[in-house]
Amino acid sequence: MTTTSTSAGWTIGTDVGGTFTDLWLRAPSGQSWVCKSPTTADVVTGVVNAVRLAADTAGIDVHELCSQVTRFGHGTTVGLNALLTGRTATTGLITTAGFGDVLEIGRLRRGTAGLQGLELGDYHLRGQIPPLVPRTRVVEVDERIDSDGVVRTTLDEASVLAAIERLREMGVEAVAVCLLWSTENPTHELAIADLIRRELPEVFLSLSHEIAPSVGEYARASTTVANAALGPIAGHYLSKLEEELAALGMTAPIMMTTSAGGVVPARTVTERPVSNLLSGPASCVVAGQKIGAELGVPNVLTMDVGGTSFDVGVVVDGVALMSDEVTFGGADMRVPSIDIASIGAGGGSIAAVEGGVLSVGPRSAGARPGPVCYGKGGTEPTTTDADLVLGVLDPSQFGSGGIVLDRNAAAAAIEEKIGRPLGLSGIEAARAIRVVFDNAMADLLRAVTIERGHDPREFTLVAGGGSGPSHAWALCRETGLSGFVVPPTATAASAFGAGTSDLKTTASRTSYRRILPEVGPSDEDTKVVVAALTETRERARAAIPDPDGSAVTDIASVRYFGQAHHLDIPLPEHVDTNAVADLLSDFEREYEQLWGKGAGFKEAGFEILSVRSVAALPATAVAGAATGEKFEKVGARPVVFDDANNPDDTAVYRVRWPAAGQELTGPALVSLPGCVVVIPPGATATTDALGQIHVKVN
Repeated sequence: MTTTSTSAGWTIGTDVGGTFTDLWLRAPSGQSWVCKSPTTADVVTGVVNAVRLAADTAGIDVHELCSQVTRFGHGTTVGLNALLTGRTATTGLITTAGFGDVLEIGRLRRGTAGLQGLELGDYHLRGQIPPLVPRTRVVEVDERIDSDGVVRTTLDEASVLAAIERLREMGVEAVAVCLLWSTENPTHELAIADLIRRELPEVFLSLSHEIAPSVGEYARASTTVANAALGPIAGHYLSKLEEELAALGMTAPIMMTTSAGGVVPARTVTERPVSNLLSGPASCVVAGQKIGAELGVPNVLTMDVGGTSFDVGVVVDGVALMSDEVTFGGADMRVPSIDIASIGAGGGSIAAVEGGVLSVGPRSAGARPGPVCYGKGGTEPTTTDADLVLGVLDPSQFGSGGIVLDRNAAAAAIEEKIGRPLGLSGIEAARAIRVVFDNAMADLLRAVTIERGHDPREFTLVAGGGSGPSHAWALCRETGLSGFVVPPTATAASAFGAGTSDLKTTASRTSYRRILPEVGPSDEDTKVVVAALTETRERARAAIPDPDGSAVTDIASVRYFGQAHHLDIPLPEHVDTNAVADLLSDFEREYEQLWGKGAGFKEAGFEILSVRSVAALPATAVAGAATGEKFEKVGARPVVFDDANNPDDTAVYRVRWPAAGQELTGPALVSLPGCVVVIPPGATATTDALGQIHVKVN
């Protein structure tokens, strides 16, 4: 397809995954394209390659395209990968005297942070991840502020200068400052910051009262340290990307996706890189949320099966479930984010047999060497190799970059590494890989629905990622879902989300109140909450270009007295004493939905910990116009569904953007750009006005 345009208004959304860099391109006319390019080690090259590929796909010169782009959305895993691999900047921490061990102690479970399921019982895995900053680079200063913000010990400037000198001698590139109760009075942190900027002007600086203004010194410290450690990396990477895009003629600013499910200018992220650790998966949930709104369905499950991971998000009553804390690299970090559940299961997940047991993932072949069928040196079979052997993938039509897959190499690797150890034929081994892979993903879907008090049958499953539409049918069978929806942008769901997300900013503030059940909230409790909300609303709106056009939502963190964890509960626009009482009732109801009827214990009393305000400026463009293309039948081939020895003769169709009103009966395969929609035997598929494919499995 060829198109030319002389008007501005092109939109690009990009997302950097572990295997592919995805890109969504929308023309001023409404036409959309999606494409994938291998992720490169420096990330920037992969993004630029994807932009060039998109220009070729749309039939426009890359310089002409870039000069007409008015929105460039971008999500990345650079920060997350740096944390997980320990490739962060050399960082030092300055803290209150007597609290230098806060990162070592954690919450008495730091040695198991990030472990899940059976991993918790493996003592060999405990304590394997060191703190983000070693104790040798943690320095204490003489000062003390109490929980009311009152200065008990005046800041000793001499101890601060001594601490700075120690960090200078250790060659730090970044410094985090986390003092006790700085959330109530940041005077000492600000004074230390002035001295650091004077003595070490070249280091990246993070202050805890700005990065994580919440109760709990461990999470606040680890978040501030993570932000400092990522600062130099994020700044260098984004500067390089801006330079490369500017060389192609792009003047539109880079809008980075955040973990909270919105976009902010890249300059904001360079100061707070910890805020976009989950930018890619969050963008996928945003895309599913927008699709749900278009379809008029309030409850949505989003699934994104990429090259290295399987990510699931939950949208209830039109609102994506949120969390204010994530755990990565053995550290708990206070980062407002869309609540995303992930496992190491993707197209590049490696299948292996150990002790007679078949496992799939979490190890991944990544982009290089990649699956065996890529022909880039990979020797260990993956789920992509299994899909190819089972007939799901076409060796000559994979991705959008002209990748040709080697089926014979994939079959040989599966037979040698999986089939022979298990006593299975090659095709049986390939199906076994798919079954294990699908069941692991189905378990995660059940965990985010049934285990949280939701009936999965009340949700619409939106399948995304390069492998999601190929496996969604099996997940529906396992979880009782009646079917799933595949948007035409499925292979680049996160990139689509990055290109269409609302501009969104978040501000939080501590507002600690303990409320006795026999007394209930007082006017003073309400006064404290309202004062905190006034501040967070103003700060959230201040970062929005059009404050008057933004919508603000408020959330309070509540728990029973004596608990270590809390729930986030929405607040109404107008908060009075009755609204605070309703907040506690909503907390009890949500608590029992999560943990079972009777699990609540209001006799313990309640604690309101903090409030958070989110300001959002809606995006102007949501989806591209359908091009009205009919399914093109390009042949048929045998595909293994339920019986490895009796594959089904399956019709194969191809389309870029489906026209509305079409219907197919399974078994069938529909090749969309970058992915394949599997319609199993007995299922039906229809298309709507947005070009989405609705598959009914049962």
